[in-house]
Amino acid sequence: MRKSRIAVATKKHEGLEDVVSEVFGKAKTFTIVDMKDGEVKNVQVVDNPAASYEYGSGPVAVKTLVDLKVDLVIAGELGPGASSLLEHYKIHHVSVAPNTKVADSIKEVFKTKN
Repeated sequence: MRKSRIAVATKKHEGLEDVVSEVFGKAKTFTIVDMKDGEVKNVQVVDNPAASYEYGSGPVAVKTLVDLKVDLVIAGELGPGASSLLEHYKIHHVSVAPNTKVADSIKEVFKTKN
């Protein structure tokens, strides 16, 4: 039994139908997807508390996801600071094309991991 908690940097509150944000730290929301044995078990959307920050949004976004016990982050682009912090907390991160549907981005990532 394999469990994963994935955070996808997203633009709205549309769950699996939402699309991947261009940047991680300033994403409006994070779509949190709980997976078990390759199947979606739960989806929730949380607001990114750092979305409106002019500077330093990456570390605040990372802290939010650490608190949510995320294992994997999917985003359009991650800055060097956010990438380093994710690595520090042993959270894997993957870049995908912005505006990719959340459900498709998860399928793409899991297809390449197997």
